[in-house]
Amino acid sequence: MKYCLTAASDSDGKFIPLTKASSKASAKISAKPLSTTPPLLQASAIWGKIGLLSFGGPTAQIALMHRMIVAERRWLSEAQFLNGLSFCMLLPGPEAMQLATYAGWRMHGVLGGLIAGLLFVLPGAFIMLGLGLVYVYFGSLGLVDAVFFGLKAAIVVVVAQALIRLAQKTLSASHQWVIATVGFSCIFVLSLPFPLIIALAALYGFASTNQSRSLPPPPLPKTHDTIQIMLIWTVIWWAPLFAIDIFFEAPLLAEIGYFFSKLAVVTFGGAYAVLAYMAQAAVEQLGWLKPSEMMDGLSLAETTPGPLILVTEFVGFLAAFKQAGILAGIAGAMIALWATFIPCFLWIFAGAPYLDWLTHQPRLEGALASIMAAVVGVIANLFVWFTLHLLFAKIDILQVGMIRLLLPDLASFDLRVIGITLLCAWLAFGRGIGLFWLLGIAALAGAATSSILP
Repeated sequence: MKYCLTAASDSDGKFIPLTKASSKASAKISAKPLSTTPPLLQASAIWGKIGLLSFGGPTAQIALMHRMIVAERRWLSEAQFLNGLSFCMLLPGPEAMQLATYAGWRMHGVLGGLIAGLLFVLPGAFIMLGLGLVYVYFGSLGLVDAVFFGLKAAIVVVVAQALIRLAQKTLSASHQWVIATVGFSCIFVLSLPFPLIIALAALYGFASTNQSRSLPPPPLPKTHDTIQIMLIWTVIWWAPLFAIDIFFEAPLLAEIGYFFSKLAVVTFGGAYAVLAYMAQAAVEQLGWLKPSEMMDGLSLAETTPGPLILVTEFVGFLAAFKQAGILAGIAGAMIALWATFIPCFLWIFAGAPYLDWLTHQPRLEGALASIMAAVVGVIANLFVWFTLHLLFAKIDILQVGMIRLLLPDLASFDLRVIGITLLCAWLAFGRGIGLFWLLGIAALAGAATSSILP
């Protein structure tokens, strides 16, 4: 049975991010009684399996979770799963990882949420670290460079697919197209910070949405319980980062922790959206990576299971490795992972008890819709940025007041990449090939062209 991720609205205009490909199948699954809560060990085995099989980005990962948790085992009801996904889309951070954490929390409390979230992330994190080590020690070899050359062409096509899917799902009204266009212009032309663009979009959506609702919201959870959870997880999050900054002479590691902690607060819209902000800051402002290295990191993240935001691990690893070697690189990767994913547990454990109340707030839904429209524009910027740096070896920057434009050097145009990119586009859009095969063919094409053409 196949499932698709689409956007829909109910009679009240509520945003519903996940629907079934077949309404009959949905009704059939919903009619099945819920299973009893599984033993923690059994659930942990399933979360480990999901973590190892979660290739293909958040869409495929959420569909995999739905099939294994809802359709096959009925550990959560359809409504519980949909409401959890809607809630996770309101939060910053990787929604698929947070949905796994929420589902684990729903079944087994905090321990279950921790196990589900960690098993969703750790397999890909270990693989990503190994690939990072291979990259820094063997990435300069001709064959390895050629493989990454092909992967970059595939990544441009993958980002284009994500952009089209999100635009089809999100931009259902003319004002949302305007928001997306403004978001693209603000980051591509004016270089405004990603958090500012998201904040302005949220304010517009909140203020322009009608507050009326026919049914009253449910009561709020106890405030002191929420405060206690927030304090505990805030200390867990920040104590190691402050310790690194105060007790160890490692300013770059502290800077990595602070940077990705800030990123964890503003990553609305998933990994593709935050990549634009991370590229703007880590490449252009902080100078940690080159544009080609950022694209290599995204290529590696696409080939591993787990959330695509694992690219932050690669950025932290490479930034620290360049300054102080392998041990610092591993420390940078661990700090980037900590600052990226620990906040996710804070958002879920503190916010999940408020889920029923949140789903009855129209203005919060309006803010989310505007944020998602702005994210489309941000991802369009990411697509243009990646494409220009892939096609041209040299990019000049024209700065006129607040306006900033990227001007490619036409003489640095690479004909090889056109062929690989067109091949990947035909395979992805024309033949519907899966991500794993797309990346494999692109890597082989890169290796083949390097042996044929100088």
